[in-house]
Amino acid sequence: MTTDPAPIRRALISVSDKTGLAALAQALTARGVALVSTGGTAAALREAGHAVRDVSELTGFPEMMDGRVKTLHPGVHGGLLALRDEPDHTAAMEAHGIGAIDLLVVNLYPFEETVARGAEPAEVIENIDIGGPAMIRAAAKNHRFVTVLTDPADYDALIAELDAHGGTTLASRARLAQAAFARTAAYDAAVSGWMAEAQDIAAPRHRAIAGRLAQTLRYGENPHQRAAFYRDGSDRPGVASATQHQGKELSWNNLHDTDAAFEMVAEFLPAGGPACAIIKHANPCGVARGATLAEAYARAFDCDRTSAYGGIVALNMKLDLATARAITGIFTEVVIAPGADEDAIAHFATKPNLRLLSTRGLPNPRAPRQSIKQVAGGFLMQDADRAMIDAADLRVVTDRAPTEAELADLLFAWRVAKHVKSNAIVFAKDQATVGIGAGQMSRIDSTRIAARKAADMAAALGLPQAPTRGAVVASDAFFPFPDGVEALAEAGARAVIQPGGAMRDDAVIAAANAAGLAMVFTGQRHFRH
Repeated sequence: MTTDPAPIRRALISVSDKTGLAALAQALTARGVALVSTGGTAAALREAGHAVRDVSELTGFPEMMDGRVKTLHPGVHGGLLALRDEPDHTAAMEAHGIGAIDLLVVNLYPFEETVARGAEPAEVIENIDIGGPAMIRAAAKNHRFVTVLTDPADYDALIAELDAHGGTTLASRARLAQAAFARTAAYDAAVSGWMAEAQDIAAPRHRAIAGRLAQTLRYGENPHQRAAFYRDGSDRPGVASATQHQGKELSWNNLHDTDAAFEMVAEFLPAGGPACAIIKHANPCGVARGATLAEAYARAFDCDRTSAYGGIVALNMKLDLATARAITGIFTEVVIAPGADEDAIAHFATKPNLRLLSTRGLPNPRAPRQSIKQVAGGFLMQDADRAMIDAADLRVVTDRAPTEAELADLLFAWRVAKHVKSNAIVFAKDQATVGIGAGQMSRIDSTRIAARKAADMAAALGLPQAPTRGAVVASDAFFPFPDGVEALAEAGARAVIQPGGAMRDDAVIAAANAAGLAMVFTGQRHFRH
């Protein structure tokens, strides 16, 4: 029978992360709990003035092989796994001199951190914990009697429960056991993932995915959907590692759209000048470069002022006061940038509903990473789309080649199209988008939407003609029929960048020649579902 609350008379503590260790040990010893420990943890406890018994006294064996072997022994695992209400178990403990371990406090070797800082393989392998996960799983399996802690964040709750009940309740032990199994699962996922990457195994037989809870969200995409935000432990700059300076908690939609915005603007390195991306529902409604950050924002805003309302603004450089003032001209949900000046932060403080996030840099759009999408009964995993095109990769297929200015705009538009939901059409001029068509079932519909939105903005801004006149166009995939190119020409486009590869390429090229368009093929597409 389970004793509830279960008293804690002896604790085994072996931690890599020693956060809160001294306070926990003080609380336990004050309540008469005997401490058993290993290596560096034992030394830290003694340095703090606590009496502690070495685990080697329980096992009868010294720690050996550079600490690789120390806790894998019946003297430890018997104390963790024994059923206290099973006579055969208690008899075996008595016969073999095995003492019960009521509390296990273990956090694992810093494998994920070692990988994240780019350590050599030999060091990474030495940070694969063996004894720790084995003890954690043993204690968690036997949570009817044993309490297991794997996170310093749980220390205070344990102490509070001891104060309230004189022991731990079955409900709390079960909760901690679940957390313990989740931790070892995440740890093994990190190890197996690293080994697959190190051996360039693109599709391992089993794929494990893990994360650590960062935030319980109010709801998901809609109020009736429960949701949570998890960090995967990688060091990629973005929403997971950003500092939030003000505003209420980010919602599911905020996080999703902010990630899309920051990944979009990261396509444009600061060395090429300031850039801004404004995102709504994970699609860019305006992207631009400018002589200043404020100018880049203004030019992006002018692509689609209507959709920008309540959107997400991403910047490729440190936010300054002039740009902050421009952004607060309309309601904006989130601003994310690699940093922010103090006066810009102070200005945003006057807008309490606006969230400001700063990161320690821009994500590298060329860095390898994975993209995951759940489907019924499983999930799809692929390499993230990190392909980049330079001028040397393009093939001119029309009678007229693009001018130098058109070529620069074509490459700009192509980078934006990579982040627009398919079917994607992007009009651009002078390093700014002027019309975007996204997410349509037909490419001709995306073309017409982009042209119409550009015409609407021309009317709103009092321009003499639509900014698509003289613009270039990027298409994320090939044009299956000439009608798409004809629609672009009708809207005033002068040059087109597209993958090519359609059965009717010849007819599409002929339509471009007839309209006087320059067209280049990339040989690469950017579908985004």
